Amino acid sequence: MKDLGTDDTAWQRNVMGNTKRLAFSTGAWALTMALANFGPVFLWSGDKLWTILAILLNTALGVVMIIVNKQQLQSLDEMQQRIQRDAMGITLGVGLVAGLSYSSLAINNVIPGDAEISVLVIIMGLTYMITVLLVSRKYR
Repeated sequence: MKDLGTDDTAWQRNVMGNTKRLAFSTGAWALTMALANFGPVFLWSGDKLWTILAILLNTALGVVMIIVNKQQLQSLDEMQQRIQRDAMGITLGVGLVAGLSYSSLAINNVIPGDAEISVLVIIMGLTYMITVLLVSRKYR
């Protein structure tokens, strides 16, 4: 746990700064994801060079987002790190099990159409948010 007093204020500012950087990098990554997916349709009529450049930009910003996320997690106190670790672990497990089950359903034509990655992203996002809330209540 961090010391209370003036160090606590500096620590809080550090956490807030890291959280803002994470929000900015996540937003930038999400915008470039939209650019990579909608740009070929609405902006450059399927030109492969622009599409590849947009995907490379999205990938690069994804790597930046991962690095900033790691820095943000390292700036948290032990309890907050544990909450995040628990939520991420459960989300990984749910994503893996649900994703493979969903894919199997689509491969075996149990569900109509193909398995869409967006469904898995929604499941993982909801799992993460719910788990953070539940685990946070556990540690209060």
